[in-house]
Amino acid sequence: MKKILITLLLLAIWSCKNKNNKTNGLITKNAMVVSAREEASKIGSDIMKQGGNVFDAMVATELALAVSYPYAGNIGGGGFMVYRLNNGETGAIDYREKAPEAATKNMYLDSLGNVIPNLSTRGAMAVGIPGTIAGVFEVHKKFGTLPIETILEPVIALANKGVIVTKKQALRIAEKQVDFKLANKDTILFTKNWKVNDTIKYPNLANTLKKILENGRDEFYKGETAKKLAQFIQENGGIITEEDLANYEAIWRTPITFKYDGLTITSMSPPSSGGIALAQILKQIEPFNLENFGHNSVKAIQVITEAERRAYADRSFYLGDPDFVKVPQNKLISDAYLKNRMANFSFEKATPSLSVSHGEVQIIESDETTHYSIVDPFGNAIAVTTTLNSGFGSKLYCSELGFFLNNEMDDFSSKPGEPNVYGLIGAEANSILPQKRMLSSMTPTIIEKNGKLYMTLGTPGGSTIITSVMQTILNVHKFNMTMQEAVNAPRFHHQWLPDEIRMEPNAFDQSIIDELKKLGYIINEKDAPVIGKVDGILVLDDKSYEGGADRRGDDTAVGF
Repeated sequence: MKKILITLLLLAIWSCKNKNNKTNGLITKNAMVVSAREEASKIGSDIMKQGGNVFDAMVATELALAVSYPYAGNIGGGGFMVYRLNNGETGAIDYREKAPEAATKNMYLDSLGNVIPNLSTRGAMAVGIPGTIAGVFEVHKKFGTLPIETILEPVIALANKGVIVTKKQALRIAEKQVDFKLANKDTILFTKNWKVNDTIKYPNLANTLKKILENGRDEFYKGETAKKLAQFIQENGGIITEEDLANYEAIWRTPITFKYDGLTITSMSPPSSGGIALAQILKQIEPFNLENFGHNSVKAIQVITEAERRAYADRSFYLGDPDFVKVPQNKLISDAYLKNRMANFSFEKATPSLSVSHGEVQIIESDETTHYSIVDPFGNAIAVTTTLNSGFGSKLYCSELGFFLNNEMDDFSSKPGEPNVYGLIGAEANSILPQKRMLSSMTPTIIEKNGKLYMTLGTPGGSTIITSVMQTILNVHKFNMTMQEAVNAPRFHHQWLPDEIRMEPNAFDQSIIDELKKLGYIINEKDAPVIGKVDGILVLDDKSYEGGADRRGDDTAVGF
């Protein structure tokens, strides 16, 4: 009896230890949504409870984020979705914003050829033609199963009822007050001093969504809403016309698919740089034994940093809208090309970025994007990243229609070879042309293992998106973390130029930082307070789902 008691006691201790050692996110059996706000995740999950599939839930979640997370959720912006059906078929849709017809290559330059401050980032001239409504309706047309009324009604109800302000949201609104006043002629909803636990109601957005529900996607692009939107933009000094809106279409794309260490990874193709850069980084690090080096060890950080450096150098030179420039994507992710990219890497010292071609140029978008991942009860999965570009986009708010407009035009190269407002340099491949889509870093990604769904994930974070997704994949696949641990783990980032490793402050052992400095790496903790907010779903061995909702935001997993 004594032996049995001792055995039971030891088992209990071992079990507690195991539980303490592993931090799991929410685990559900049938379906899950992980997004930036609980309200949006719940609406998406409820749609699937009513029998809807992952695409019905996508429409609901996307539009619920426009209500609950106006910082990046939107109907005045755009994004990308990658999907995997339960039969293994994959695909992608591009509903990225476009340049208006009146856009010109030098539209943000003064008479001396200098970039005019703030013109491409704040106010009506910064706005690209929004794609979100076209994107969600195109997805629903192709794959949706529930009536659009069923999907939109809870979103409209949320807008009327209002959304409670969180601590993080109150800080974001306070931070942008000056910009709101500079961008708008009149007082807007967000110039009020909103506090934690206040409720913000969006009756005008509810009315806009109601009209879209009644008249379909054409309400936004050809109807009364389109007329009001074009008039508002022009009255505020912008150049988008009713014709620009009428001509906008979302495009189905073939995603980037590649193999890495036994996994099949599907990610977004151009005009997103995400899939190509992710493939380049993972393929370059594949020959190295990261598990032996250890998670976030000096050697692991070195290998990953050097692969990132080379991928970002290529990204800046070659990538743009494939409808306008020839992107050599097959060559860029081929084994033959990549096997030589790390030839001059040494564990003895950092490789200076100036010695790595293809240099000279780089592109980045702002980091205030949002991502959500969904898996439905039928085994279909999606990864979606959507944005206004900067937080609250151009800060220009159409009060009558109830939403912010993007400042996506800043993602073009305002002047090839010159920094944009974020101090980043652009390339000719990403120069401004009418109807062209601007380059992006968004990296919605779906992963298979042994031919079965394994993970769906993505993140906001501008240029850090690609590296955050890559590190999260490694955390699960190489370092045996749960999905929650993988998204919570400290992250670092290198993007070729500036030649520095950005590290989340107070997250890395000082001895590791000191050792990297000795090897010639420049460490920047000051400009990296948050590197991504990853939201992902992992398929567990028993076929249940674990959600990883990033601790860095208000992100929440909801499922059943």
